[in-house]
Amino acid sequence: PSVGLKAIICLHDLTLGPCLGGTRIYPYLDFESALTDVKRLSKGMTYKSAVSGCSLGGGKSVIIADPYTEKTPELLRSFGRALESLQGLYIAAEDVGCSTDDIELLADVTRYVVGLVHDKSSGNPSYYTAWGVYKGIQASLKKVYGSDSVKDRVIAIQGVGSVGAILAGLLFWEGA
Repeated sequence: PSVGLKAIICLHDLTLGPCLGGTRIYPYLDFESALTDVKRLSKGMTYKSAVSGCSLGGGKSVIIADPYTEKTPELLRSFGRALESLQGLYIAAEDVGCSTDDIELLADVTRYVVGLVHDKSSGNPSYYTAWGVYKGIQASLKKVYGSDSVKDRVIAIQGVGSVGAILAGLLFWEGA
């Protein structure tokens, strides 16, 4: 309460291992909207982790705040202490509204973060997420049409933020 932290950490499934998921910082209209979103996202992470075979469970977290006006180092460190209290049941990464700089601040108070910038890190995961969506589109096309080519296909993208813009570029250069 002293820093105004309102957050939810959702552990959807620990069957395959500790939960891994991004931390979304977003000004939800109310707590119920945030809860619905974090539950939906954490379930998706369970499936992504299972299909990738990476021995991780599915989780996600949200901080209910405007990332442009309400995100402070104190807020992030408070959230990091909450992560640390889970003792590795949940490992946080960046997501909408949360940058690699924010992950660095979390790392000041918790060991349970990934995506720190260093020589061997992936850094911003937006390109990899866009590539995964692109490969999913190709798999869907292959199943439905017998070919994974996006050439001459019309594909709708909802949102052209850090992932959508990269995806649009990939699709464009492949002729979609």
